[in-house]
Amino acid sequence: MAAAKKAVLGPLVGAVDQGTSSTRFLVFNSKTAELLSHHQVEIKQEFPREGWVEQDPKEILHSVYECIEKTCEKLGQLNIDISNIKAIGVSNQRETTVVWDKLTGEPLYNAVVWLDLRTQSTVESLSKRIPGNNNFVKSKTGLPLSTYFSAVKLRWLLDNVRKVQKAVEEDRALFGTVDSWLIWSLTGGASGGVHCTDVTNASRTMLFNIHSLEWDKELCEFFEIPMKILPNVRSSSEIYGLMKISHSLKAGALEGVPISGCLGDQSAALVGQMCFQDGQAKNTYGTGCFLLCNTGHKCVFSEHGLLTTVAYKLGRDKPVYYALEGSVAIAGAVIRWLRDNLGIIKTSEEIEKLAKEVGTSYGCYFVPAFSGLYAPYWEPSARGIICGLTQFTNKCHIAFAALEAVCFQTREILDAMNRDCGIPLSHLQVDGGMTNNKILMQLQADILYIPVVKPSMPETTALGAAMAAGAAEGVGVWSLEPEDLSAVTMERFEPQINAEESEIRYSTWKKAVMKSMGWVTTQSSESGDPSIFCSLPLGFFIVSSMVMLIGARYRSGMP
Repeated sequence: MAAAKKAVLGPLVGAVDQGTSSTRFLVFNSKTAELLSHHQVEIKQEFPREGWVEQDPKEILHSVYECIEKTCEKLGQLNIDISNIKAIGVSNQRETTVVWDKLTGEPLYNAVVWLDLRTQSTVESLSKRIPGNNNFVKSKTGLPLSTYFSAVKLRWLLDNVRKVQKAVEEDRALFGTVDSWLIWSLTGGASGGVHCTDVTNASRTMLFNIHSLEWDKELCEFFEIPMKILPNVRSSSEIYGLMKISHSLKAGALEGVPISGCLGDQSAALVGQMCFQDGQAKNTYGTGCFLLCNTGHKCVFSEHGLLTTVAYKLGRDKPVYYALEGSVAIAGAVIRWLRDNLGIIKTSEEIEKLAKEVGTSYGCYFVPAFSGLYAPYWEPSARGIICGLTQFTNKCHIAFAALEAVCFQTREILDAMNRDCGIPLSHLQVDGGMTNNKILMQLQADILYIPVVKPSMPETTALGAAMAAGAAEGVGVWSLEPEDLSAVTMERFEPQINAEESEIRYSTWKKAVMKSMGWVTTQSSESGDPSIFCSLPLGFFIVSSMVMLIGARYRSGMP
């Protein structure tokens, strides 16, 4: 028994990784960065109306409790003493908006998820109030006015949910992104919970000045957001508060352990990939796809549709680092859609098997613009299309086209990044759950025509949160000095097709993207008006019918 414990002696650090599709709790050895144990729980997404995406904040919180509890049980089975866990970091889906009652701890509405499109008319009316020669929103926040960010979601809640309005009037309401909701709840909730966020999450709200690193009075007045409901903004690495015992957490596991790291998921992955130098970049394949390039201490504003964002600030007195970001809304979400909506796969892992059977999309192209198009287009009127179908097309070709779509979207944001930075990336560092798919990784190398490099331990988002937590002042169990960082073994995928073929496939994809634009008007997307179908071209119905037919044939067992 003692010998087993000895093998993993030394301080451990936990990380809550709360994503759009799932929640995980992972525990790392702070000296070796080795992942010792973890547990994962899938999270439900609710779609109450077309374009609306919500989640239950209480389900999110309970999934965190469950993951912590199960991971601690697994550590016990490995004879690892959980009292060795010296700190906890939090990484989270960004922009997703929660408002709750600070007296009862109850959410006042479901979390409005970053993918949600209900605020398009709000965005359009606000954009008319921004002078063409002075886009103060973009210059202060680095962000375009879009349904993606928290300010317009919060504005919608204040305009449309009476419980939220009443709580604000009575000074009971607190706003936060998912990190704020979790940290407040885990540090005591209504009994003294800490209401805070970090600079990376604050920078995604459209209320935060990325130059002064403060909530911006002019922006709050523009969006008509009361500043009293906003969380305190802290660095990404400092002690925010201590874990408090909860009736939801058996035996008070991790009671009194400091929560000392907080990073939005994409910033956490940048840290976990150790992209600490100006010009280093990573691409994370999760529900969406996010390419971040560290630009050092300077804000670089994109000419090609990328966002300027805070990368990290690893300590109260440490400098802030910025990044350029290319955001793709739908990556892993397209696989979940094939599973849950069409039923052509039973598990997400089956996609690789289907794609491998054909090894080509056979001229079929899939643009999964379910929430419009993000970078580099920022086109909310786009919707998903599958084109190039013939009678030969089957579910395997559609599966392959779905994987190709993820790679083509990455190529678009990489091209924009190369143009903004002036120095093309020589390789792409990747991470995230989808990188376990070897066909996807090879396709990505072929479509980018540069090597794709994947760490053998793909949980870099959680690792980044753990590093920030372990390195915090007052914890000090994880050194971020370059000479102390553990060497990471990598798997490398080299391009295997010629450059001309890569370019032909990419240019055909671009044609498909153009076809996806201009499908939806504000009125139709907000009202769910069936008259929208009167204006759709015949091709839409052909695609829809064929997709439904393929799904029906699969479910009935037909070949």
